[in-house]
Amino acid sequence: MPTDTTDPFDAIVDAPFDSALSERYLVYALSTITARSLPDLRDGLKPVHRRLLWAMRQLRLDPASGYKKCARVVGDVIGKFHPHGDVAVYDAMVRLAQDFSLRYPLVDGQGNFGNIDGDNPAAYRYTEARLTAVAIDLMAGLDENAADFRPTYNNEEEEPELFPGLFPNLLANGAAGIAVGMATSIPPHNAAELLDAAMLLVDDRATTLASLLAHVKGPDFPTGGAVVDSPAAIAEAYATGRGSFRVRAKWTIEREKGGGWQIVVSQIPYGVAKGKLIAEIAALIEDRKLPILGHVDDHSDADIRIVIEPRSRTVDPQVLMDGLFRMTELETRFSLNLNVLDAQRTPRVLGLRDVLAQWVDHQFIVLTRRSEHRLQRIADRLELLGGYLIAYLNLDRVIEIIRTEDEPKPVMMAEFGLTDRQAEAILNMRLRSLRRLEEMELTRERDALTKEQGELEALLASPSKQKARLKRDMKRLRDKYGPETALGARRTVIEEAAPTRDIPLEAMIEREPITVVLSQRGWIRAMKGHGDLATPELLKFKEGDGPAFAFHAQTTDKLLLATENGRFFTLGADKLPGGRGFGEPVRAFVDLDGDVGIVTLLPARAGARLLLVGTDGRGFAVPVADVLAETRKGKTVMTPRPGAKLKVVRPVGAADDYVAAIGDNRKMLVFPLAELAEMSRGQGMQLQRYRDGGLSDAITFVFAQGLSWPMGGDSGRTRNEADLGPWRAARGAAGRMPPTGFPRDNRFSNLEF
Repeated sequence: MPTDTTDPFDAIVDAPFDSALSERYLVYALSTITARSLPDLRDGLKPVHRRLLWAMRQLRLDPASGYKKCARVVGDVIGKFHPHGDVAVYDAMVRLAQDFSLRYPLVDGQGNFGNIDGDNPAAYRYTEARLTAVAIDLMAGLDENAADFRPTYNNEEEEPELFPGLFPNLLANGAAGIAVGMATSIPPHNAAELLDAAMLLVDDRATTLASLLAHVKGPDFPTGGAVVDSPAAIAEAYATGRGSFRVRAKWTIEREKGGGWQIVVSQIPYGVAKGKLIAEIAALIEDRKLPILGHVDDHSDADIRIVIEPRSRTVDPQVLMDGLFRMTELETRFSLNLNVLDAQRTPRVLGLRDVLAQWVDHQFIVLTRRSEHRLQRIADRLELLGGYLIAYLNLDRVIEIIRTEDEPKPVMMAEFGLTDRQAEAILNMRLRSLRRLEEMELTRERDALTKEQGELEALLASPSKQKARLKRDMKRLRDKYGPETALGARRTVIEEAAPTRDIPLEAMIEREPITVVLSQRGWIRAMKGHGDLATPELLKFKEGDGPAFAFHAQTTDKLLLATENGRFFTLGADKLPGGRGFGEPVRAFVDLDGDVGIVTLLPARAGARLLLVGTDGRGFAVPVADVLAETRKGKTVMTPRPGAKLKVVRPVGAADDYVAAIGDNRKMLVFPLAELAEMSRGQGMQLQRYRDGGLSDAITFVFAQGLSWPMGGDSGRTRNEADLGPWRAARGAAGRMPPTGFPRDNRFSNLEF
């Protein structure tokens, strides 16, 4: 038995690895771009979709026929035209049948083809399908030489290179795909609007984009919704072929008896699974990320109906929706990337005008090819009709030749001047066709075909007639998909809306009164309501702990926590632990060093100022807005000198005009507030000079009203010192002993001002 002695290593080619890899990758990339991922500009289809529809046409699954199992279709596609996996082919087929995925479905499915909730379709052995009327319009002209055919992958059959129909499928149904190094993303549009714009280009190829946009308002998604971009932004995206569209859900407010209300969402953005969307909204409620949101329910059947309830009827509906738009897929962005294969099968990013113009050019080519094909068919038929009429005029002689001649065909051709086709047709005539009536019908058919032949020849010779014919055909198709039809009515509203607002904390949180308590060891809690600060519930602390700060606030407040090293931290009042138990350590909310003491905790009032003073008597005024911190780490506001600490943090009243400071040496000084600098950060200015010790306390007040303090004991009386002239001096002075009866702890803490 002979053996092959060829060394397999003889076929190895010595080549640089990088060049060999780049050549092979380039082949793969081009194949992916041109034969898989990008749609053709002329029919808007990728090869898999085109082969699916062609296979269904071969199976005669037109809209008037019955359904066939999808398994049969998928089997024909992968066996004859598209040698890829059955799962991928069936997924493509399912999408062509989903009315929430395609604006104009090309497949009429029967069975479970998935739903807008995001559920998967049934297996292809359970579902059935046939073509839609839209698919028939898209494939019109395949039998009239309007498109070229090529061999299938195994050279056993032929398939069309594209579909020549007049339906503008590329923009009407859109497309999405990722190739090698490029991608495409085209939203669906309204077919009637596209045909109106195309008719402008038929008349004048120089039609401007602005004229086209008078008809093409914007995307028209199958799921409706609203495109809320400005006309300028939409025009810019269409001009370049790149951009994006903001798409929002359609919603209304339903009022209820008693003043209540709820929001009903009837349309959601394109490509969003309803089940996932509702889960997102429910997660916001569970995680309290949108506290003004109360409840969400799905009441959908054939139509979408998502009911959203606020936590309180006092919530602003627009504020609630702005929050949902920002945090959920009730608002999405659909990208526009008009990257398509042009007539030369070259991938290009085109603007709307160029896409429509090239599609119109293609339709002129289709019109010419169909007309030429019809002319050829007419010429062939007229040739036969001429032979039939000659036979009728010489019927007796023709019958005699057929009866007497062994080879009647050449005799008839020679005697009557017939062509081979004419003589063959006469010999194949049925006897019933020899009626006199048949001769009259042939004469009428010849006259009609001769007239049509003249019209087609005139059409091919006249560009103006071609324009009129194409516009007439577009107008007929436009009426079929017009806005008055169920399928053609625009679903997506184009209405400009401002971007979603940054929702203020007060709007995001239901305003409720609370009482905040911070213990000496740093345990914080917030109890509902504004109760008496001396109630026993507020005085419950762990053993060895006690009260440090307690005050009334609202859940919408931001709280300022100041520490001895000059850092300020911001706490959300709504985030504080409840009043049950002893609360939680404040260090669980901010990054507070364990050995740093807390100076104060107070609500942050918008537009107010704070007085900051260190133990060394240096201080300044600072706007509240400058001490708010965005992170757990806080913000350094005062930078005390070595050995000093932040000692006093007090609000500055709107009418306050003087500062009072008292030292450990029990000397008090009063000076104008105007002498104290306002800063955002620093050590500050010297408020009072000390020979021994440091600052004990400081406060701002209205000089004309003086200072008041309680007398002590159970009397409940207070003493007012209206004349503070003896203590008035310039900032930085040493001061003098305070008025008689001033508290022995040298603190203004209990003073009312």
